Amino acid sequence: MNKIVPILVVVLAIFVLWYGAAVKMNAQWALDQAARADTTLSFGELVADTWSQERPVLPAPHQVVKELWDSTVAMNPTSKRSLVYHGWITLSATLLGFVFGTALGILLAVGIVHNRAMDMGVMPWAIASQTIPILAIAPMIIVVLASVGVTGLVPKAIISAYLSFFPVVVGMVKGLRSPAAFDLDLMKTYSASRSQTFWKLRLPASMPYLFASLKVGIAAALVGTIVGELPTGAIRGLGARMLSGSYYGQTVQIWSALFAAAILAAVLVGIIGAIQTRTLRRMGMNA
Repeated sequence: MNKIVPILVVVLAIFVLWYGAAVKMNAQWALDQAARADTTLSFGELVADTWSQERPVLPAPHQVVKELWDSTVAMNPTSKRSLVYHGWITLSATLLGFVFGTALGILLAVGIVHNRAMDMGVMPWAIASQTIPILAIAPMIIVVLASVGVTGLVPKAIISAYLSFFPVVVGMVKGLRSPAAFDLDLMKTYSASRSQTFWKLRLPASMPYLFASLKVGIAAALVGTIVGELPTGAIRGLGARMLSGSYYGQTVQIWSALFAAAILAAVLVGIIGAIQTRTLRRMGMNA
């Protein structure tokens, strides 16, 4: 109970500020409409109008919740207007990119830890790769791959992998190097080979670091997928849903897709967290 109360207070504060901001940002349109009709609005009428506009500057929370309900639970999941349909498209590319990025990150981390040349040569390039704005590189990846006939989920997955591999590299390198010198020396006294040291010591020690980086990586993968959908004229996916909403001024649609993406990210991170807890407990570690 002591943990829930602070959370509820923060959520309540966010809702109060959000409703207040909706009144302020949507009031001008309501006042302009009243002026054209040569009428005046009371404060209550003004508030009611700002919370119910069809195309508000900032939709009220209940408008976003209603749109989420109408486009998920109350709509056929196979409909192209359903957020479930668009969410599945985004999720598919996210998971594919996350698998690519995780595999690449682990392989690079293993090489960096065991090979000094890779440590000196690959790690700086991995860091430098993250300085390139994803909004600049995403359209180029889509266009180049489309020119050779690669379309669909794969281009978005590559963008997703581009963002998700770096946290895995950093986390795994830190984790693989986390065993104390005493433990490494002990393995040498047992005449353990490099592979035995890796499987028996380094890899188990890296698990907490790996799962922490996977949580960051899955969120980054989702961002990469959505970014890959935005500048390409895509017609499917949460990014495409946001883009179409911006074209037609449907701000409620934009916000509902944004919240759907946030909920999807929270679920994915939660799944990894559950796997982390179960795995570390089986290994005798504190989750």
